[in-house]
Amino acid sequence: MNTAVSPAVRQYFTSIRAALAGLELFLGDRNSPLYRDTVVGEVIVPYLMRLKASVACWENRIGFVEHFRISRAESGFPVFQNVLELENDRQSAEKRLASIPSADSLREEMVDLILRQKAFPEALQARMAERLYLEQIGKGDIFSPFILPETIRVGVNPQTMRPYYVVAWGAFDGTQTLPMIYMATIDDSSDNIVEMLVTEDGKLNPEIEIPLPVGGLLNPELASRFDDFASKNSAYSLTPVTIATNLDKDFPELHPKQLRRIVLGPFYSAGITENNARINDILSKVRKTENAWLLTWTVQEVFSKAERPAERGFWSSTPAQEEFHIDTGNLEAARMGVSAYEKHALVPHDAYQALYAAGEAAQVFGDYKVHVISGNQVVSEV
Repeated sequence: MNTAVSPAVRQYFTSIRAALAGLELFLGDRNSPLYRDTVVGEVIVPYLMRLKASVACWENRIGFVEHFRISRAESGFPVFQNVLELENDRQSAEKRLASIPSADSLREEMVDLILRQKAFPEALQARMAERLYLEQIGKGDIFSPFILPETIRVGVNPQTMRPYYVVAWGAFDGTQTLPMIYMATIDDSSDNIVEMLVTEDGKLNPEIEIPLPVGGLLNPELASRFDDFASKNSAYSLTPVTIATNLDKDFPELHPKQLRRIVLGPFYSAGITENNARINDILSKVRKTENAWLLTWTVQEVFSKAERPAERGFWSSTPAQEEFHIDTGNLEAARMGVSAYEKHALVPHDAYQALYAAGEAAQVFGDYKVHVISGNQVVSEV
């Protein structure tokens, strides 16, 4: 392995692995709000698995690269360049693996170098780390810069009698270095889709088999355009209401009823992140370094409060338009461009005790819903 890797970086990877494992535990907790909202929980889990796979790859990667940068002062996640490099390496992994000796051969060479030549096998360790890294990439999906949409649920909207889709996709924002998960509930008024999917009594046609999840939007005539739309409208700088409004305007046949964005981060790790000096100072006093972290995330939601019907005239026509609700009575919601939002914080018991003992818990967590991990249990609403 790369002997130049600092203890702080080692600790960072230990902490972020623990944080993501903790989030996985939280999502599986029957008492957690995200478990009760099965759609949100169902959506987040596969993207969390992707993020865990990316972290495992990056941890192997530090064994053979000279530099690995983390967004220390902002999100606490690896910088976007690492995300791009991971995606590029994934595409060339098979070819590169073919040029590296097998793991057994590398181990034999290392033993020979140590026992016979009394030398430290640094170069061979770097090659082994590269092999492990490339093998890890091939084991499963990673959190790419953009993850194509999937249709995960299909039903019929009883109010409009149209079929609706729940569509999910992911994006890693390059400016804010934040992984994000999107999910949208969308009515489809395309005549052929309505005729195919909706029965006369307003139910989903049982004769149509839909093997969920389906890659892309379920409507094949719009799927490619929808992929392109999602790739261009997933930046953190765009508010959820802007994204939903753009979707409503760009697709006359699609009617977004709800859009959610789950923003993972910031992540705080003692000894390496600098995104909040007071938090990091307190975390640095936690006795066990593997518990010296704090993971936050925000669930943003915008929903349609009404649909203005289409107007068809002799000279021109206007498609149906959604009226999205923005909570103008809440300054933070108005700033975010959302109908509602929730802020969550996940923290080990040791770290929470340190924050509480320092008298900082109320100020640090503010309007966050706090979830404390103790062993294999998560206690929420502390």
